[in-house]
Amino acid sequence: MEKQKRLLSVDALRGFDMLLISGGGAFILRLKGTTGLSWIDWTADQLTHPAWNGFTFYDFIFPLFLFTAGIALSYSIRSGLSRGMNKKELYRKAFRRMLILIVLGILDKNIPLNIFDPAQIRYGTVLGRIGIATFITTLLYVNLSSRQRLYWVGGMLIVYCAALFLVPVPGYGAGDLSFEGNLVGWFDRHFMPGRLLQKIYDENALLTQLPAHCLTVLGAFAGDILQKQKSEYKKLLEMGIMGVAGICAGLLWSTFFPLNKHLWTSSFILLTAGMAFLFLALFYWIIDVQGYRKWAFFFKVIGMNSLVIYLGMRFIDFDYSSKLLFGGWYMHVAEKWQPACNALGALILVWLLLYFLYRKKIFVKV
Repeated sequence: MEKQKRLLSVDALRGFDMLLISGGGAFILRLKGTTGLSWIDWTADQLTHPAWNGFTFYDFIFPLFLFTAGIALSYSIRSGLSRGMNKKELYRKAFRRMLILIVLGILDKNIPLNIFDPAQIRYGTVLGRIGIATFITTLLYVNLSSRQRLYWVGGMLIVYCAALFLVPVPGYGAGDLSFEGNLVGWFDRHFMPGRLLQKIYDENALLTQLPAHCLTVLGAFAGDILQKQKSEYKKLLEMGIMGVAGICAGLLWSTFFPLNKHLWTSSFILLTAGMAFLFLALFYWIIDVQGYRKWAFFFKVIGMNSLVIYLGMRFIDFDYSSKLLFGGWYMHVAEKWQPACNALGALILVWLLLYFLYRKKIFVKV
């Protein structure tokens, strides 16, 4: 199997995704109500999660990262196979990555970690979900064809939908999709150890892993498209068809199974997967087909060290550093602008840290 170099568009897309986590989102949020521009206020509103049902652009951030993890995984597995790695070696590598990400996720969400009170430890985390999703996707990738993996996704989403509508929850019955009465929350309350984020519910606990890993499986499918020996425009057409089909199917399904990130509903998975395919196609077309590459460097620097910046935002107070370094500058602007100026300063510091690591060729991966 021929080894292919990963495309700049993939790293740039991941960097675009991480930008909103690493300070870009905070900057836009702090602009709300200061500019008098309705489109900025609307954009800021898109960077908050709905209370329950509904969809905003911020709901797309985590699904897009799961999707790009699948793209990278397809390149990694193909590279391993081309070097003669067997299935057991690939399994061990994926299993080790999963365990590391689960541990890092637990540390991230529970600092300071009280190991003597395990009942208060939150075990359902973003990093843990990524680790589990990539492990499951690895198992599927090396044992099933591309078409069979698509069947797996379709079957998983149908089974998940059927379970939430048909399995009765004590005290609420079947088909209750409310915060208190849904099957996911009941299942996690009874079988998930430790602390749940919202006491009776945690969107990153057990049952929602079933639909969530489908995004990584579909990301690996997108990685396969990029590595096919086809013309660039045929690849774009394939990704475009997958994107439009996913969005249409998700919106149609949402008429009775609402878009809900908390429940990771099947309609939500298909909508965000469709959006991810279209975003990937757009980045691929602009950067790798049309050759407009220079602008992507800003995002590439972020995308090459996504784990560093995700954990760095937890352990480093960039807001405080920005105030110390730039407060003497922005104190002379109107007070309403100062929070946004501080957020912009923090974003600059984040990027400079990542740029330093990039120049030193330090890339932290698991």
